Amino acid sequence: MREIVLDTETTGFDPESGDRIVEIGAVELHNHVATGRTYHQYINPERSMPQEAFEVHGLGDDFLRDKPKFAEIGQAFLDFVGDAKMVIHNAAFDMKFLNAELGWMNLPRLPWEQAIDTLAIARKRFPGSPASLDALCRRFGIDNTARTLHGALLDSEILAEVYLELIGGRQPDFGLASTSRQNSGASSEVWRPTPRPNPLPERITPQEREAHERFVAKLGEDTLWSRA
Repeated sequence: MREIVLDTETTGFDPESGDRIVEIGAVELHNHVATGRTYHQYINPERSMPQEAFEVHGLGDDFLRDKPKFAEIGQAFLDFVGDAKMVIHNAAFDMKFLNAELGWMNLPRLPWEQAIDTLAIARKRFPGSPASLDALCRRFGIDNTARTLHGALLDSEILAEVYLELIGGRQPDFGLASTSRQNSGASSEVWRPTPRPNPLPERITPQEREAHERFVAKLGEDTLWSRA
């Protein structure tokens, strides 16, 4: 199963008011494991960058001026995504922008059914708790110290870790190990632990054992401990 963990940065909140995408970052997963394949593109928004947006992601007019326009990269982006599910935090926001940009190019829009919204998953799992990406990193103990500003590729990499925790841990399929052995030609017998060749050393000192026996003796013969 192929999935694309995706994030965008924009000039604002509403493409219908003239806001545009300025960065796309994406990480490819196969069966919930990162393949190492990524997509990353800065984009010239063909407009000036509002100060409030610059303070979020740090992408200014001078930096973006020589970057390709969305019309130059839209098809390559669609080719990368293909028919894979897209894992997005607050998917409504990113899908709104992506489909606006694709629509302006007369390219096929991405169906909503192709998106997996991690924000919705987090709110369902932890109702009433903060569900931002930073809050989920704190909850799951994921290091996001490099996230001083929003960045689409870095946020996608972090979101991939959060997503795996949200769906049940970083190894959601507990049959992976046995599957790997079968695929590698190894024995498919179910693994069972074998006895230790040497018993573990005694952890209770003679003095502790003697003190425990004195304590039990004081409880009397009618205690559950004595009858056991």
